[in-house]
Amino acid sequence: STSRRQRQMCIRDRSNIDYEQVPEIINEFLLYLGTVKNKSQNTIKEYYLDLRTFFRFLKVRRRLVDKNTEFKDISIKDVDLALVKSVTITDIYEFMNYSITDRSNSAKTRARKASSLKTFFKYHTQKSLKLDDDPTQNLETPKIPKKLPKYLSLEESLELLNSVDGDHKERDYCILTLFLNCGLRLSELTALNLNSFKSERQLIVTGKGNKQRMVYLNDACVNAINDYKKVRPNDGVKDKEALFISKQYKRMSPKTVQAMVNKYLKKIGLDGAGYSVHKLRHTAATLMYQHGNVDIRVLQDILGHENLGTTEIYTHLSDKQMENAANANPLANVKPRKKAASTDNSNGNTDS
Repeated sequence: STSRRQRQMCIRDRSNIDYEQVPEIINEFLLYLGTVKNKSQNTIKEYYLDLRTFFRFLKVRRRLVDKNTEFKDISIKDVDLALVKSVTITDIYEFMNYSITDRSNSAKTRARKASSLKTFFKYHTQKSLKLDDDPTQNLETPKIPKKLPKYLSLEESLELLNSVDGDHKERDYCILTLFLNCGLRLSELTALNLNSFKSERQLIVTGKGNKQRMVYLNDACVNAINDYKKVRPNDGVKDKEALFISKQYKRMSPKTVQAMVNKYLKKIGLDGAGYSVHKLRHTAATLMYQHGNVDIRVLQDILGHENLGTTEIYTHLSDKQMENAANANPLANVKPRKKAASTDNSNGNTDS
């Protein structure tokens, strides 16, 4: 039907999914994520992959596939409403256990899978009304251990900027400057166009869920952008609107930007230390909070976080801050009072 084809086209455009293998009941859910919830392409794909893994597991558990079939070859095209209705909380907990024992999934990955299942069943219970009961209603999401975000120090950030050289040094320096000063996501940076600037000091950024926000540019960013624009290629450029152009005269892809950042991280000896493009976003947020005394709610707007709780991971304290806090305690310099010298009793007796 026309409706079916429209759904397929929407999913293909948004998520790069093999929609021919997507059953209608999942297809409808993904369409809802894309058109109503305005989820990003990557997010929609993550939901789909989590659901595909779950229903593959369920088919094995229910003995609905040949035992010799490889897990990755199990089709879920035949998943229908009857199978979805049959899912129990026990099935889901067994799936969570399978995610640990057979797939070695971390708590973070299992929490994401639990969230995908909860959102899927909630949709069909409360929106499509295809289900009377939600088997995930009492599902407990695995707790994710809190870790301090990894970031570059101020000195390392300066060293990274000073390491830039080569034929594309103005472009590379501009990209690193925007990452370290504005805390942009990788996808946000590669999506920038020449017309993304509202003014010399105002940049319109499109973040998750296609939500736009205004980013204000400091002197370092303005200077770096102006220097890059002077040498930015114009002739033969395939995407004339793109701000950052690759040596193939195309819009720089996320993969190309990652490779460029990793090159300079390696140059200053930070390769293999857990640093990446996203860590530059952590760095920008941390430097603004620790050195600029930026209020956390302002930081939330700068980073484009929907929830304040997401921003709070950047409010970690540096070792120096904790040392200063300890030294600022009014009792920090108190010393024990010296006891008076003891004297013998006048009669010369001692304790027995």
